[in-house]
Amino acid sequence: MLAHMGFPVEDYGRAKRFYGGALAPLGYAPVMEVDAKDNPSGHPAVGYGRDGHPDFWIGAEGGLTGKLHVAFVAEDRAAVDAFHKAALAAGGTDHGAPGLRPHYHPNYYAAFVLDPDGHNIEAVCHKPG
Repeated sequence: MLAHMGFPVEDYGRAKRFYGGALAPLGYAPVMEVDAKDNPSGHPAVGYGRDGHPDFWIGAEGGLTGKLHVAFVAEDRAAVDAFHKAALAAGGTDHGAPGLRPHYHPNYYAAFVLDPDGHNIEAVCHKPG
């Protein structure tokens, strides 16, 4: 089990706006921000999470050469729909509209967006309709 994960982004301000908007329907919010002077990388970073625990981090070190796929659990299908809508409004690009993906399992309801750096961000609900 992971305690947290993080990755660098190309444009820190743009990425903060994107994740702040896209993750809100999933109950995620900025929990902690670390100044460049306090971060071993020498760059600022922000951690998003629920219940005061930052488990998803982005940092201003610069973009990656490859692309990541990150999937967030949604409480229900409505949250998946809201994530997709919010992520597009926050500057994301559609990469798979909300819907069932039965090739994974019968109740796999997910939506996919590309963040401003091209990373594939997903919200998924495993519960029946």
